[in-house]
Amino acid sequence: LRVNKDLQVMNNHKDNHKQILSHLKPLVDNLKLWNSFNDYIDHLVEQDHKKLEQAENTQDMYRAQGSIAMLKRLKYLRDEVKHNGK
Repeated sequence: LRVNKDLQVMNNHKDNHKQILSHLKPLVDNLKLWNSFNDYIDHLVEQDHKKLEQAENTQDMYRAQGSIAMLKRLKYLRDEVKHNGK
């Protein structure tokens, strides 16, 4: 019984994930808008690189590294949305 509930939760999560990605399709299909979004991400990464260089403690350094990693992951959002449609 527990296995079935776990599978239901996993399937609901997967369906929600696909639904969310499908709502992002207009962003990734509009090349001008997507390029502007990527430019903004690049700007934020540059700011975080400066924070990383100026970090005075490990917590600030790790925070900047995490932020950079997440921003770079957003750059692959288009591929994820396109792959979801197939």
